Amino acid sequence: MAADSTTIAPKELARLSRAAPFWLSLGLVPLVWFCALTGGWTIALLPLSTWIMFSVLDAAIGLNTDNADISATDDDLFWYRLVTLIWMPAQFLTLFGLIWYVPQAEHLSSLERITLFFGVGIMTGTIGINYSHELMHQRNRLERFCADALLAMVLYSHYRSEHLLVHHRYVGTPRDPVTAKYNEGFHRFYPRVLRQSFVSAFQAEAQMLARKNLPWTTLSNPFFKYGALQGACLVLALLLGGVSGLLLFLVQAGVAVWQLELVNYIEHYGLTRKHLGDGKYEHVKPHHSWNAAHRASNWLLINLQRHSDHHFKPDRRFPVLQTYGVEEAPQLPLGYPMMTMAAMVPPLWRRIMNPRVRAWRKQYYPEIADWTEYNKRSTPMPR
Repeated sequence: MAADSTTIAPKELARLSRAAPFWLSLGLVPLVWFCALTGGWTIALLPLSTWIMFSVLDAAIGLNTDNADISATDDDLFWYRLVTLIWMPAQFLTLFGLIWYVPQAEHLSSLERITLFFGVGIMTGTIGINYSHELMHQRNRLERFCADALLAMVLYSHYRSEHLLVHHRYVGTPRDPVTAKYNEGFHRFYPRVLRQSFVSAFQAEAQMLARKNLPWTTLSNPFFKYGALQGACLVLALLLGGVSGLLLFLVQAGVAVWQLELVNYIEHYGLTRKHLGDGKYEHVKPHHSWNAAHRASNWLLINLQRHSDHHFKPDRRFPVLQTYGVEEAPQLPLGYPMMTMAAMVPPLWRRIMNPRVRAWRKQYYPEIADWTEYNKRSTPMPR
């Protein structure tokens, strides 16, 4: 753990005041409605508030290296769990309320409508998909339903299967589509991962069914549920907003998926698990994910940036995810909002991150002299 960290006791963790900063994301709901009702320059407030404001706050208030006591129970974490459950109905009402309202709002030009839904996509991607990620890891049926509903609203339902069955199992190996290769720019990564993640998710579910002697066509295949939920969202968008509403829905979904894959790109860029021979790879450890302890952006992203611990212990709820120091996990120089913007400029990204990847290799794998196979993802497929 971080050398200067302190442990937060469960009793302290249970206080509403401790959980309150993680509720900041709910402020985006009235903000997006203010933008829609006002129009004009205010439409820029949504991306500015998520990308810029939290980056400024990160610079102003610094890092948070405190760790919660991992013995905290779900009762201790009530206020943290509640915000993730509130978000799904709040996003549903906001998204489809705007799809009904915006096409008939005479004060909004076509450009303003599209720009507004670009901002909505940032919200449904940065917050909505992130909350679905937290919820899909839980066993509670309500939480898993909320996760599926949030993903259906951005037409990316297969992400649940890909994330749980492929990414967590094969991260850092050639079988994981969303582990970005060393020197692979985001603009090459993005179309590749869109194609490969869907295929790998479907294959993973089909293989699970085959082990139960069931064909992929059985109704227990979650892809049928995914299709039904996504289809319902498309029909609802068409009924509420007509063709214009449907197109705006597609704009926000596209932006949300782009936001998700930007985050996927930076979380494991250039990091690989050591091949031990015969298709065997070392177990996932904290140093196989980039860690970021920036306080404000972790409030916004409910500790997603403590990604090293999430992969090490995937069943931990976000309030008890641990942060790590430089001795145990590689550190991003900035929080996710700034790093995702850097990822959109590959020469800048490589200048920032490639030296860090090379330093990581020297720190954790000094015995590996030739990284060519890892760079090309040509090491054997894991068993």
